[in-house]
Amino acid sequence: MAKRVVVDPITRIEGHLRIEVLPENGYIKDAYSSAQMWRGIEVILQGRNPNDAWFFTQRICGVCTTVHAIASVRSVENALQLEIPYNAQMIRNIIIAAHALHDHIVHFYHLSALDWVDVVSALKADPQKTARLAQSISDWKLNGASVFKAVQEKLKKFVESGQLGPFANGYWGHPAMKLPPEVNLLAVTHYLQALDYQRKADMAIAIVGGKNPHIQNLAVGGVGTAVNPDNIATLNMERLYYIKQLLEEVREFVHKVYLPDVLAIASFYPEWLEYGKGIDNYLAVPDLPQDTKGESFDLPGGTILKGDLSTVKPIKSFNDPYFIENVREDISRAWYKGNWMKHPWEEETVPYYTDMPGGYLDTDGKYSWSKAPRFKVNGKYVPTQVGPLAQVLIGYALGHKLTRKYVDKALSELSSLARTSVGVSALQSTPGRHLARAIRAQILSDLAIKQWEQLVDNIGKGDLEICNHPTYPKGEIRGCGFHEAPRGALSHRCVIENGKIKNYQCVVPSTWNAGPRDSKGQRGPYEASLIGNPIADPERPLEVLRTVHSFDPCIACAVHMVDPEGKEIVKVKAL
Repeated sequence: MAKRVVVDPITRIEGHLRIEVLPENGYIKDAYSSAQMWRGIEVILQGRNPNDAWFFTQRICGVCTTVHAIASVRSVENALQLEIPYNAQMIRNIIIAAHALHDHIVHFYHLSALDWVDVVSALKADPQKTARLAQSISDWKLNGASVFKAVQEKLKKFVESGQLGPFANGYWGHPAMKLPPEVNLLAVTHYLQALDYQRKADMAIAIVGGKNPHIQNLAVGGVGTAVNPDNIATLNMERLYYIKQLLEEVREFVHKVYLPDVLAIASFYPEWLEYGKGIDNYLAVPDLPQDTKGESFDLPGGTILKGDLSTVKPIKSFNDPYFIENVREDISRAWYKGNWMKHPWEEETVPYYTDMPGGYLDTDGKYSWSKAPRFKVNGKYVPTQVGPLAQVLIGYALGHKLTRKYVDKALSELSSLARTSVGVSALQSTPGRHLARAIRAQILSDLAIKQWEQLVDNIGKGDLEICNHPTYPKGEIRGCGFHEAPRGALSHRCVIENGKIKNYQCVVPSTWNAGPRDSKGQRGPYEASLIGNPIADPERPLEVLRTVHSFDPCIACAVHMVDPEGKEIVKVKAL
């Protein structure tokens, strides 16, 4: 039997992820995904005030911060059936869109582009040819030969010093790297420019959210962002117009740099449009609510089965039972006590770590801290893939105008660049996930401006309301709050008894995608997507990174650590 290839840790992600694959004749025969840290937030929240839950949950991660805050307040609001003011919806929507734009830019350029781009090869490029290539696909203002030459000279100094900085430890010269030097120089230059534009999105979040990461302005029932166009101490017109300027600059980068770069790189790897499909059941939830009740949205949600767009079924509101009632989590292969599949409201979170025999994952037993979420369709609980690909496919199937517009345009341009016909089905692949994420960024960059305009228009009408304060009844209530986060469908489920949290569960996108097998042996999306992929050099498993990175893994940060005997290793005191 072939020896397992272990990639641990997977780098350029958030958190600790271990992937083991079994190669055979140059391809991956089987794969296992293991989240290597325990989150623990669910236990910490028990007995606390529901108004405070969002402060804790956004500390799950230093990257996915706003998303847990949003899902948390929506969960409590859903339990109370509490409407929030229109201004609060728009302010939240601006934060949601800006955070996703930051996240998508960072993911492509700084976390995954180096799986496709040979940085060292860029030293051989002709800056004049690079400029002509760049200008043939976009009129971006920073695509001049002098810009590319300056980056090349900077890169040369890195190499000569022996300190490649963020470009160290890459698989440079790997046989799977196929980009010409000019395309590599183009990508490296835009990698550096992207650092400035993701920061602009962050600045917009910080202005409206109080700080970033870990925003300060949410509240159950709305937001704490005081609105007054004439008051220097509030969200006034000066701050609002600066936010708009930042969003417009980010939008230009997305349309003129991010999307064209994804298309250019994908056109040199057409064979990869056949790799990485994996699970073809898709789930997305609607977002950017356009009313106070959460019954109308600017981003669509729903499900698709077996990659067939004709099976699309929408999720229509924050109260839609199709989503709320049909989620289960399976722990048969996860490091928790028991062997059950339960609805999140009924779950318990009791860690139960078992060792890795022989230094490998126990693939016949429990092997991950991630649970295995499943969605009930036609009486069966099936694994589903979540993320930008899911939302783009569902939006396309539902006839969402912006999704249709940008998908059709991108596929037409890719077909021209690759000199072959590329259809919607090609999105179900490793590079297809990157393209779907870039398309989603285009959509969000347009919609961010729309949310801003709607907020300003409403303020102009004299409406300055920002919060409806909650009142908790006696007895038990249950809520489900969802959000289509940058990595996909996120939901928080709360059980509140006499105004205190009795149970709390977070079903996060990377749990849907990174989860292990379930009691029926059904693989999770990471695992399934790796099977059949090439692996040219098991000592340098670049192809494994390509597919896993295409999901943008975020293995949530641990709250505390224990050893296998349950003893505390370290305790950090917050001053």
